[in-house]
Amino acid sequence: MKDMMRSAMVIARRDFSAVIFTRTFLFFLLGPLLPILIGMAFGGLSEKISNDSLRPAMGLSMPPAQAARMLDAREAIARRIGADHISALKAAPWPVDPQQLLARSDAGYAAVVSGSVDRLVLTGQRADIARLEGDVRLIASAAEMRATLPEVRVERNPVALSASGQAQARLTTGRAAQILMFLLTMLLAGMVLSNMVEEKNNKVIEILAAAVPIDAVFLGKLVAMLSMSFIGIFFWAVCALAGMGLLAGPGFALPTPAVGWPVFLLLALLYFAMAYCLLGSLFLGIGAQAATVREVQTLNMPVTMGQMVVFFFATYAVDHMGSAPEIAAAVFPLSSPFAMIARAAQDAALWPHVLALAWQALWVALIIRMGVWLFRRHVLHSGTKRPLFRRRSPPAS
Repeated sequence: MKDMMRSAMVIARRDFSAVIFTRTFLFFLLGPLLPILIGMAFGGLSEKISNDSLRPAMGLSMPPAQAARMLDAREAIARRIGADHISALKAAPWPVDPQQLLARSDAGYAAVVSGSVDRLVLTGQRADIARLEGDVRLIASAAEMRATLPEVRVERNPVALSASGQAQARLTTGRAAQILMFLLTMLLAGMVLSNMVEEKNNKVIEILAAAVPIDAVFLGKLVAMLSMSFIGIFFWAVCALAGMGLLAGPGFALPTPAVGWPVFLLLALLYFAMAYCLLGSLFLGIGAQAATVREVQTLNMPVTMGQMVVFFFATYAVDHMGSAPEIAAAVFPLSSPFAMIARAAQDAALWPHVLALAWQALWVALIIRMGVWLFRRHVLHSGTKRPLFRRRSPPAS
């Protein structure tokens, strides 16, 4: 066992150095940041477009006195519910046919309100009328009251803790951790498969297998790719925290999980490692069986789709703490990391996590052994007259 671990560390250092000390690793670190930067750059524009499409402006073609009442009523409502929650009104020429106003390309109106306060006429397309009619009625009702909506004073009584609100916040934290862990696992675990297929096609794996046990090769590759993943996660986490500090401000705070942030982050790293090793060991077994890239894609697709089904099962179970589906998701090895990180956000007990991590580590060992057995069986029964991985006997003294 000691010799196998030493050999696995040798393989891990070899693969880790071959990945880290390359130019492509820098692009690997920066790659996930590009979509985030693009999304932030265009986020304001898309929000503006969304607000304009959901609450378009309406032209107000009424006598001056009636138009003033409507505008004042709209401003009174906007002060109470927010300007983004009520459609905008723009003064339009009067008297003019509303259809002529809508026909003008520079008008900028989705519809035109005409008539009088007690007898409104809304001109526009059928879909726009259905969308804006409620706002027009609300504004006209306030205008009928001469825009004298009473200013009712609301006394604020903030509390430090709300059981229902805290439970909902912790559920949100658990769901966010599940999604983030799943995305990282699917993004990074595939590198184990590509590394195995590349070295198998180049006959490098045969040289390694002739020198060290196959178990050490599998374990070493998992450790190397997992270490590389931790470097990427640390870099992305630092960038995310810096971005949140700049955009959210000093008063921003995430909901605290039940076990506390230090323990929760430690458990998140451990559960990610287990999820990565479980999926990575499956990918290693796939890479050991596949001889071509086409075979890799054929075998990889069912595993990926199955993992997505498992993830959806874990996200369903997070809403039913203590129920049979939640317990099943925690026991099933592939869904266990995702179910348990959600439990850590909602339940302060730590002993279930010790059992879950030991259970998951046992399944990692079993899957690695199964992959090694399939690899040996595939090589020894691939039509060759002699084994490819026969060790050489030491020279006689």
